[in-house]
Amino acid sequence: MKTALIIGSTGLIGAQLLQLLLGSQEYEKVITFVKRDAGIQHPKLIQYIIDFDKPETYQDFVKGDDFFCTIGTTIKKAGSKPAFKKVDFEYPKQFATIALHHKIKQFLIVSSLGADANSANFYLKTKGEIEAFLKQCTFESVTVLQPSLLLGNRTEFRLGEKIGTFFMKMTSFLFVGSLKKYKPIESEMVAKALFTIAQNNCKGFQIIESDAIQKIGNV
Repeated sequence: MKTALIIGSTGLIGAQLLQLLLGSQEYEKVITFVKRDAGIQHPKLIQYIIDFDKPETYQDFVKGDDFFCTIGTTIKKAGSKPAFKKVDFEYPKQFATIALHHKIKQFLIVSSLGADANSANFYLKTKGEIEAFLKQCTFESVTVLQPSLLLGNRTEFRLGEKIGTFFMKMTSFLFVGSLKKYKPIESEMVAKALFTIAQNNCKGFQIIESDAIQKIGNV
């Protein structure tokens, strides 16, 4: 049986993934790294409340088999572009580096459809930069999930996302053929896909776009 590790376990996807991991027979231990107590009790769960800016204080706890990175924010919530990049690039890079040192085999991360290190869009550029970094890492397996607009009940209200979700739901019948990957996707499907992919033990680096995520999550 394996040990899973997660950053972002209190978020939209991470919270659902955490429940899947805790309820599975594949994992005997699930380690989460959080800023504050998430209030979850489970025999398998080990929660480390940490200062993400002080890796030297928690690096010895980053040991296991499968590392799941579902951490993410928005520029508005973070307060600035540098603060956003810290969460969506620096923290995943930091944990990936430590995970490599401790010989963790798999690293799975939720990115975004359209991520591109050369993008003029700061959000997509940042997502692309962490993907590019992970591609150079020597994990046995790196999987990048690129979902489209996420559907689900967030703990915080995002007006722009709510408006986008409404209009995309109304026009979802248009997302066919090559446009299928742009169709909004339930966060639950992304969590299920993360879990399933981690059990497949694929080797190398792979990017999975939203329509393929939907198929995997539906299995």
